[in-house]
Amino acid sequence: MADVNVPIFVESRYKVNRKRIKNTVSVLLDKHEVKGQVEVSVAVVGDRKMRELSKKYKGEDKTRNILSFSMAEGESTVMPKVDTLMLGDIVLSYPEVIKDASRDEVLVDDKVDELVIHGLEHLLGLHHE
Repeated sequence: MADVNVPIFVESRYKVNRKRIKNTVSVLLDKHEVKGQVEVSVAVVGDRKMRELSKKYKGEDKTRNILSFSMAEGESTVMPKVDTLMLGDIVLSYPEVIKDASRDEVLVDDKVDELVIHGLEHLLGLHHE
């Protein structure tokens, strides 16, 4: 069983269930038998910030519902010797989550779970086809 640390950053006006997000991360890591100390951060931002990130990292001037940034990708850096596996960061656009939840006729918390799972699977190297 993984010992999971999930720092969550939420732009002030967005209501997210932090405990549920942490639980969703823990359950998925257990399902994939990830063991030891693990950290994955989750940020919930607005469309302006998401568009900025999308432009900078994906070269696309548009918002999106989720971006994930793996610590295993990009330029290699020498990390101090730590016992924690840093998986990376998941960024959600709250306005896009609301639109998606409405379109799919599901609760916002359920859509957040779905996207966190999607992002975490990317960080674990489980890509969808």
